[in-house]
Amino acid sequence: MTVPLQAEALDISFKLVPAIIVFLMMASFLVIGYVFKVADTEGMWVAGRGIGNIENGMAIGANWMSAASYLGLAGLVALSGFYGLAFIVGWTTGYFVLLIFLAAQMRRFGKYTAPDFVGDRFNSPTARALGAFTTLLIAYVYSVGQARGMGLVGQYVFGLEIIPMIVVMMTITVGYLALSGMLGATKNMAVQYVILIVAFLAGVYVVGWSQGYSTILPQIEYGALFGELSRQFSAPFRTGSYYIWVATAFSLIVGTCGLPHVLVRFYTVENERTARWSCVWGLFFIMLLYWAAPAMAAFGVDLFAAVNDITPDAVYNGQQAMSGAEGDVIVVLAAQFADLPRWFVGLVAAGAMAAAIATTAGLFITASSAVAHDIYTELVNPDATQRQQVLIGRATIIAIGALVTVTAFNPPALIGELVAYAFSLAGTVLFPMFFLGLWWENTNRQGALAGMTVGLLLWIGSVVNSVLPSYIGALGAAAGESGALVPIYAQYVPPIGAALIGTPLVFLVTIAVSLVTPEPPMETKRMVRQCHSPEPMGQQQTAEDIVSDSGGSGGTPADD
Repeated sequence: MTVPLQAEALDISFKLVPAIIVFLMMASFLVIGYVFKVADTEGMWVAGRGIGNIENGMAIGANWMSAASYLGLAGLVALSGFYGLAFIVGWTTGYFVLLIFLAAQMRRFGKYTAPDFVGDRFNSPTARALGAFTTLLIAYVYSVGQARGMGLVGQYVFGLEIIPMIVVMMTITVGYLALSGMLGATKNMAVQYVILIVAFLAGVYVVGWSQGYSTILPQIEYGALFGELSRQFSAPFRTGSYYIWVATAFSLIVGTCGLPHVLVRFYTVENERTARWSCVWGLFFIMLLYWAAPAMAAFGVDLFAAVNDITPDAVYNGQQAMSGAEGDVIVVLAAQFADLPRWFVGLVAAGAMAAAIATTAGLFITASSAVAHDIYTELVNPDATQRQQVLIGRATIIAIGALVTVTAFNPPALIGELVAYAFSLAGTVLFPMFFLGLWWENTNRQGALAGMTVGLLLWIGSVVNSVLPSYIGALGAAAGESGALVPIYAQYVPPIGAALIGTPLVFLVTIAVSLVTPEPPMETKRMVRQCHSPEPMGQQQTAEDIVSDSGGSGGTPADD
């Protein structure tokens, strides 16, 4: 069963001041995109590799904190209580793994895109194609949640039906991205981060203070509400099993380390030191919102119950229960129910819009580079000019934007759940390739192809088994009441947590096949060693450049 689009409790009407705020915000994005528009591939996909650590950290934060974080995270906590904390644990812990194992090493390897890394590290056009396909799939699934978030917020501000709002918001987003590329998108992301974090924290503090929930530390003081909220909100594993909690958290951790639009941020900086500090700053900027999201969820649940004259427990049960659509906009609803001025609620809504657009920007840029660079240039037309690549990239942005828009008309899950599907895919297919490719020099082409194929099949199988039956009548009839074609498979390999089984399996398959097939070329091994070298690298240098310039000696690898 698909998620209802309308949030009945939302005040859907045209609001002049919020509309002006959103209009000015969107206009500023278009202006920044025009000012920093690009005409070459270096600016289109890696922003000239000249972004500083704080600016890149802000871009990481904005790129990361999508509608799933701004709206969906609080919504998941509001609707499922303790289970929602799996998303906070997963979406933050992953950055520690990135910081320790991947950020600097990926920058030293120094390619344009995630598929670029896979193709060159494993010396395989097929691996590149699989990486590009996975990148496109991640961008598509992830962006559907963003489009839905834009539509819900647009409803509140402009008073239109959700479908036209999705079309309008996505059209503006696609327009500025097709114009600006990664350079303009990065500059916009820094602005978008400031907007979204100010709007979210203002909402939490003002709602908490005006309603008597908190004073100066709502991130901690909201715990006083636990005695009034239902056990479903605070009791561990009441709304989901221990297994699904662990599976979700694990999938989000490894998925964070496998998302192409996150890893590409480390290609946009000058060197590996900046990459590490970008990760640290990014995590700090992200935590500012994540510390506060459970507080906003608690405030929203209590206010929803008060407005509807029901007990907090009834928020989850009965005819007046909070719907999925209402949970997805609980941040806006909390400000609305607190009787705050319309312009202030509009500011909170504008922050959600900025969050959705920032993440869509990163996703669409990585999708465009996967098609234009990794498929068209590397596999179809090696003689493609930079102008042709940029044109193909812009056409890809428009095409995937249209597909995402249509899918968002009838979404299969809540915003946070949709995004988690993409994380599960990234953690199952791409994370093992990045980790093994950088940390085990004997990982070879055959192992990578076997591992990626197994990961893709496992994840696609989980989606076909558990998600498609709600869309396709014949599958739905076969699934029956359970909603899954194979219930036992859905229980242990759910789309939202498939990486708990999938990632270890892909690691094992990749290692086993690599051990029984020929080792990779020595030049590839030297490139891997160069990723761990203590010697500094130039801004435009890659591991491949250094290995080639040194005549095959591989520089001064740290593990020699």
